[in-house]
Amino acid sequence: MRTAFKRVPVLLLACMPSAVSAAPNPLAAQLLAAHNLERQSVGLVPIVWDPALAAAADAYAVQLARTGAWGHSPPQTRVDQGENLWMGTHGAFSVYAMMAGWTGEKRMFRPGIFPNVARRGSWHDVGHYTQIIWPATKRVGCSVRSSARNDYLVCRYSVAGNVIGQPVGARQLAGR
Repeated sequence: MRTAFKRVPVLLLACMPSAVSAAPNPLAAQLLAAHNLERQSVGLVPIVWDPALAAAADAYAVQLARTGAWGHSPPQTRVDQGENLWMGTHGAFSVYAMMAGWTGEKRMFRPGIFPNVARRGSWHDVGHYTQIIWPATKRVGCSVRSSARNDYLVCRYSVAGNVIGQPVGARQLAGR
């Protein structure tokens, strides 16, 4: 059985791939604002929208929607990029609800040296959140694509977060 997928607003700019800019459309603006609101809440500088990261995220979101497969892209296909993934019932979630799945991990987060940053001991409980608030991250690009059943949100980040041995949170442990 073939799964149909439909296009939703693409989060790309028609400009040079290395260019960094303001979000190109309302959906991208919402995603960027949600990221920056969370970063601001922990005292970090805002990140900016990167069309090249959005293009990479879109290519993978298309693949997820087309195949129905689930999981992170192979690391070799996203060198020096972090990645957050979200999937939910098609049309049932706003962008803010999608992002809340990641930012809600904050309740399980504790500042520390990665990977020792989760209240229950497993960084997997907070990995989306820590990528959003990773202090070295400067750029983001995201895409939402849909199949008949599900919506897929993929965000790519540069600099990638969740680096073993690096501090995250509480102003990066007060300068170490």
